[in-house]
Amino acid sequence: MRSDARGRPFGPLPLLSILLLAAGCGPAENGTVDGLPAPGQPVVTISDWTAGTVNRPRPGIAPPTLVDVRTARHEGFDRVVFRFDGARTPGVHVEYIDQPVRQCGSGNPVQIAGDAWLEIRLEPSNAHTQQGQPTVTDRERMPGLPNLKELELTCDFEAQVAWVLGLASPNEYRVLDLENPARLVVDVQH
Repeated sequence: MRSDARGRPFGPLPLLSILLLAAGCGPAENGTVDGLPAPGQPVVTISDWTAGTVNRPRPGIAPPTLVDVRTARHEGFDRVVFRFDGARTPGVHVEYIDQPVRQCGSGNPVQIAGDAWLEIRLEPSNAHTQQGQPTVTDRERMPGLPNLKELELTCDFEAQVAWVLGLASPNEYRVLDLENPARLVVDVQH
């Protein structure tokens, strides 16, 4: 029989509980489907809650391909998850922008719902295959979340991908980097 540091015996069940807690396998906040890591996986906070500009460049990496974008409502914030192929996420630049929002290639204005617009630039990155086929086909969405009213892809050109979130109000946001699979998470407060 094993014992703890004070000489008290413990059996397999308490030992398993201790090992799971040490490995970070406690209950996950709101599950893993909407972008949270599986228990024990690292979370890198790129920024704490802010309304300013967030910039984390990643020069010199091969452009990962954006393969999925998901949205979800949480207690106190709306979440957008960008999932990539490969092991690493691209660089990210996030900031509030003014109207008119424009497409990067044509410069044409884009109407996006809301009273505030948060641009998320992913570089280097692609949202298409080498043959030019989109890897995320739903490029304009109206999720109807408390603050997130619309999100739209505004750029997929020369290893730069940009999405603009149309928000009901310009609240603080945070940016997280998750592994296995590689994901960038942007949470915007309600």
